[in-house]
Amino acid sequence: MSSPVADSSSEDPSSPLAFADRQAPSAEPAEAREAQLIELGTAFRRVFRTLSRLRGRDTHLGGEELSHAQFELLIELSERGGELSVGELATAARMSPATVTQMLEHLAACGHVERARSDSDRRVVVSRLTPLGAGKIEAKRAAWHERWEAALDGLDASELRAATRVLARLAAMFENPPAGPPCAEPAAGEEHRR
Repeated sequence: MSSPVADSSSEDPSSPLAFADRQAPSAEPAEAREAQLIELGTAFRRVFRTLSRLRGRDTHLGGEELSHAQFELLIELSERGGELSVGELATAARMSPATVTQMLEHLAACGHVERARSDSDRRVVVSRLTPLGAGKIEAKRAAWHERWEAALDGLDASELRAATRVLARLAAMFENPPAGPPCAEPAAGEEHRR
């Protein structure tokens, strides 16, 4: 049996209780959405930190081991097919040309890429993936594919599409960060401390 107050609110749409009943469904999803956004942010930071640690481990590699960044260069060469100059590769990998040059020297010394003068412009040095480099990519992709499948096991296609949309939006957000306010000038009499 319902209370008389609840019955009166359902009859009178202008009553405060009827207004609260109409607001409750939208307030609850807003709170749930905020909680979900916080959870997503926490998960994103965890992934970001893990990737940072992965890249940090690269500094402890020895000899012929390849870093994550070096694999990224090999993948760019593979996916773009053919040959790329240092400048093109640096742009594609979002690294400085100096960093790319240093990495390419190591990759060439290990036999993963070959560097040669461009056939179309002899002034330009291009890098090409060797069969050894292509083999490294395929072996690494196979190992990661197995881990990827295991990590995403149980997610259906719609969940994977939603995850893809979220990641694409986050990537776009980080590609175009908002302009922050300029640094404040120190007040008169204050000096900058280092």
